[in-house]
Amino acid sequence: MTGDDADNTRLFEVGFEGTAAFAAGHIAGAGYLDTSSFEGGPVWNKLADAQLEQVLRAHGIRCDSTVLLYGRNNLAAARVAHLLLYAGVGDVRLLDGGLAAWNAAGLALQTGAPRQHKAAAAFGAPFPARPELLVGMAQVQQLLAQGDGVLVSNRSWSEFIGEESGYPYIAARGDIPGARWGRAGADGDINSMRDFHDATGAMLPAAEIEAMWAVNGITRGQRTVFYCGTGWRASLAFFYAWLMGWDDIAVFDGGWCEWSRAAGNPVLCRVAAAA
Repeated sequence: MTGDDADNTRLFEVGFEGTAAFAAGHIAGAGYLDTSSFEGGPVWNKLADAQLEQVLRAHGIRCDSTVLLYGRNNLAAARVAHLLLYAGVGDVRLLDGGLAAWNAAGLALQTGAPRQHKAAAAFGAPFPARPELLVGMAQVQQLLAQGDGVLVSNRSWSEFIGEESGYPYIAARGDIPGARWGRAGADGDINSMRDFHDATGAMLPAAEIEAMWAVNGITRGQRTVFYCGTGWRASLAFFYAWLMGWDDIAVFDGGWCEWSRAAGNPVLCRVAAAA
């Protein structure tokens, strides 16, 4: 075993159906992870824990691995980063600004196939080791009923107020009553989290993000659950909160996609209410 297999460090590009783009140019030594190996339709929740553990072990990822992730769309990398933390990987890192930042720095790319790592014989810890980092719909319903935490919508303003659903496969417009707007990015772009980034695409200083959230009553020290349409934007918001040392945080896996499809769930459409 040589190189990063010897010291248990793993570098991966994360994408969705991105193998051709990866082969045309990627960071040297990177493997490739596809989000379809971590989540599945119709509401794009994570796969079952047994399947998730199998995927991690197949890529040589154990609980004591250091995993470095980046993406052409860094939201894909954030989605996987959150699931790795949920699984119990102790050291998970994102390349700030993703591949765009690497390219802007004029750094070299490598062509060809992804690096393959020897499969791990065992994950090395109970799986998942951090189940509290991900919640389902019943837990969200309980949080709202008890009022003992904050549900944060990381969707664009037009999605939050119900001007658009944001997704071609989500018919319902509006948002979850009781959720607080946690910001995202440009209207009409579910891949935008520009409210959290500077002009280069790098993460804003923690104090600026916290001040932005505080306007809507989102503050550290309380149970905080992030969600978006299907989990990618919420995962980046979660990861930034994680980096900032926030405790008691989680992602609502199903987000608006699952909530809006469940019969009996209330929906607040502010556009309709104002009309």
